[in-house]
Amino acid sequence: MKYRTDLYLVRGLGSAKDGTRHWWMQRMTSLALVPLTPWLVFSLARIASMDYEQAIAWVRSPLTAVLLLSTILALAYHAKLGLQVVIEDYVHHEGVKIATLIGINFLTLLFGLASALAVLRVALAG
Repeated sequence: MKYRTDLYLVRGLGSAKDGTRHWWMQRMTSLALVPLTPWLVFSLARIASMDYEQAIAWVRSPLTAVLLLSTILALAYHAKLGLQVVIEDYVHHEGVKIATLIGINFLTLLFGLASALAVLRVALAG
């Protein structure tokens, strides 16, 4: 005899099977970006007045490199999640939706990797 209903199989999954995780990750990346974004804006304003050697030395600082990488990764993932929601909500043609989602995934991954590689090349150059 079966005492459980089929509801236990689907509880918390939603129609996309991971809506809660998506929502939670978007909130976590936005929380991470709250202190990182003002730091980045302030740092970019400061770096504009530096010469090349000072800017390189600034990026080579371990704290700066970690904060830059954290900002890049959080921003790229947050952008991917946000754009995905917009596309899923407002693009109704299934082929266009899938192609756009693939493009967004590719571009945000490319942006994140290229930016992280640039920071790492400067930070780890000897």
